[in-house]
Amino acid sequence: LFRMSFDLGPNTLHVKASLFVENRRRLVASLRGKVPAKSVVVLQGGLDEQRYNTDMKDLPFRQESYFFWAFGVHESECYAAIDVDSGRSILFPPRLTPDFEIWEGKINGEDWFKQKYVVEEVHFNDATMIQDTLVAMGAAQLLCLKAENSDSGNTLLPANFVGIEKFAVNDSVLYPVMAELRVFKTDEELEVLRYASKIASDAHKAAMAHIKPGMYEYQLESIFRHTSYYTGGCRHLAYTCVAASGCNSSILHYGHANAPNNKQVKDGDMCLFDMGPEYNCYASDVTTSFPANGKFTDRQKLVYNAVLDANRTVFKEATPGVRWTAMHELAEKVILQHLKEAGLVVGDVDEMVQARVGAVFMPHGLGHLVGLDVHDVGAYLGDATPRSTLPGLASLRCTRTLQERMVITIEPGCYFIDTLLDAAFADEKLNKYFVKEKVNEFRGQGGVRIEDDVIIWAKGNENMSQVPRTVEEIEAFMAAK
Repeated sequence: LFRMSFDLGPNTLHVKASLFVENRRRLVASLRGKVPAKSVVVLQGGLDEQRYNTDMKDLPFRQESYFFWAFGVHESECYAAIDVDSGRSILFPPRLTPDFEIWEGKINGEDWFKQKYVVEEVHFNDATMIQDTLVAMGAAQLLCLKAENSDSGNTLLPANFVGIEKFAVNDSVLYPVMAELRVFKTDEELEVLRYASKIASDAHKAAMAHIKPGMYEYQLESIFRHTSYYTGGCRHLAYTCVAASGCNSSILHYGHANAPNNKQVKDGDMCLFDMGPEYNCYASDVTTSFPANGKFTDRQKLVYNAVLDANRTVFKEATPGVRWTAMHELAEKVILQHLKEAGLVVGDVDEMVQARVGAVFMPHGLGHLVGLDVHDVGAYLGDATPRSTLPGLASLRCTRTLQERMVITIEPGCYFIDTLLDAAFADEKLNKYFVKEKVNEFRGQGGVRIEDDVIIWAKGNENMSQVPRTVEEIEAFMAAK
């Protein structure tokens, strides 16, 4: 019944259109009873935009995530409608000019779109086609998506088309419903996310296997990109690659224009590679930390084992019904306990957590939801508590109670960041917890982050990331390269 929606050959995952048919069914089921009769969902897909004022594009087109969640359509400039009463779906691709075939490739007909994406109707978007179709449907109200993002603060604007002013439009009901549905992944969505995480893991292992002192960070990023695309069919990355070495591994979002993965890797450097591809628009997000020469120093091992213990402790404790904020504090507690045993901090660990000492070493949040966006939506819906204003906790991208079928990253870290350490040493309320001479010995070595993509299950969580994790596993893997 359902034709294949997407793959890139027999060595890649086959994604069926049934994934998106099911998402539309879930959407309609959630809306019925909440909206008036003859309500119609109208969505606008992404635009294929050019770089600044040129005629060139920065990257291949990538569909807007809400639109993709509902239809799985990879083409740009599309609109779509869903009749809530009947569940019928209509796709409106753009009408392409004949010379499209000269420059861009074959022009597919309406029936091609209908079969590929398994919708009931397809009409090319000529002049007033959307308006005329909605009138013929007897649409009494249009449900358009106005979606705020709790991380960026940006808002996705509602669909706009010729003749929309002739209809009653509701742009508030759709966002909380669609975003909440995106939080809980179906079996078919989980299959794609597992594949994306597998490819991420394979690409991380390729970078670990190729690294040697003297290479440049960008060369390791290049190996990761190549492996993701060449072996996994992942054309897009889920976010900007962090390929940090040495002191750069304490720069949390290293890899951007101000720090573009351009340092030469030195013997003895600790590397922190936070990189993830996406497949069929579904993201992965994996971080590995390892010594460039394949052998941990005692100090590197101390910090690494503290973070690994936090990662694994949270993995076991992050069960349905547990609030994510509590898991963040648990990760801090585990790391601080290790640092206390090593003589870097002193005092009661619980008291340090309350005083926010943990945020000096881990200023970012413990993790975030993952799906069609690497920082996926819905993390401040449901039973979420308001975003904290306290250090560390203010950076949490989710405060919800965990439930089955949520996909979340577990990514504790421990960093030695001069700015934060200097401020803590100068703070009368915090400086009493630090053994300054001991902490100063760790300055300049960067940091460690260990990040896994995890599915929450009542029977026990599922770690989709499969890379060497213990000190022994990493050293053995890198010795065998």
